[in-house]
Amino acid sequence: MELEDTAKALAQFVRLQTHADKVGVLEFFRLSGGAIQNNYALTVDLAGGRSPGRKELVVRSDAPSRIAASLSRPQEFHVLAAAYRAGVTVPQPLWLCEDESLVGEAFCIMSRARGSASPRQLLRGALNEAQAHTLTVQLGVELARLHQVRPPHPSLDFLPIPQASPALHRIQTYRQALGSIPEPHPVLEWSLNYLQDHVPGGSELVLCHGDFRTGNYMTENGQLTAILDWEFAAWSDPYEDLGWLCSKSWRFGVNDRQVGGVGHKNELFEGYSSLSGKPVDTGKVLYWEIMAMTRWAIIALQQAQRHLSGEQSSLELALTGRMLPEIESDLLAQIHEIGKSHD
Repeated sequence: MELEDTAKALAQFVRLQTHADKVGVLEFFRLSGGAIQNNYALTVDLAGGRSPGRKELVVRSDAPSRIAASLSRPQEFHVLAAAYRAGVTVPQPLWLCEDESLVGEAFCIMSRARGSASPRQLLRGALNEAQAHTLTVQLGVELARLHQVRPPHPSLDFLPIPQASPALHRIQTYRQALGSIPEPHPVLEWSLNYLQDHVPGGSELVLCHGDFRTGNYMTENGQLTAILDWEFAAWSDPYEDLGWLCSKSWRFGVNDRQVGGVGHKNELFEGYSSLSGKPVDTGKVLYWEIMAMTRWAIIALQQAQRHLSGEQSSLELALTGRMLPEIESDLLAQIHEIGKSHD
């Protein structure tokens, strides 16, 4: 389907949902980012109906590079709705369409948040010290708010509940994924052994974002406007989200700011504890940072294999695979540092 035809079909869908008399397409273009999903900006002008006027929307559907671990669009829509109802700063989920005949695949539509999610813009002078502090504290508050959502949850019964501890469940999953790659990766095997030997005490199961990091939230003038990309959400240990956000893989070279290259851990933990009422165990965060780097390394391998096998020829997938040596080096360094601190 041509882009113009897709825009018209989506606009008519919006018209039906809002009972508008007429709809005009003002803008329709692909948004940057979103290696795993397609995101399009759709701006329409509605006449009549429940909500007349200009509407700035985002349409989200599957991309060819979707990976098996990601949620379906209907599942992600329900997770987003649960987070929205919990008060997390997310785009308002509006409509879900599972009829693939309309534009060729299922899609969901949400409100379009202001600002940018670009790490380059955020980490290269867009924030002053006060804004960086406030944003880092706010990220902690947002995570604590999300982690108040817990199973059982009537609209999230499709999310599996780990039978073992979340850490052991992840280790088993990553071992299986690594085993399916037809070449040895001793650093990752050693990392998984380390993780298995040092599983921390359990935490309550909570709704985790699963990819909460710089690049997956939007800011405008230094203020958080939306948390995006919920396709990896799961019931898990709350420290999984904290470790992923603090992982060196997501600092984008600004390594003296451990929280996504933006701020410092004490600021993040301050925000988290202010809402959760519980102190953050820094040792658990370090453990889950190692889990995060191991996971990211395996994802990089999987993406590279998709390119190398001919399944999907993609420069983006190939470049992701080239990150592996750097991630492995970071893993070795962090485990070494933790070992020294225990000597």
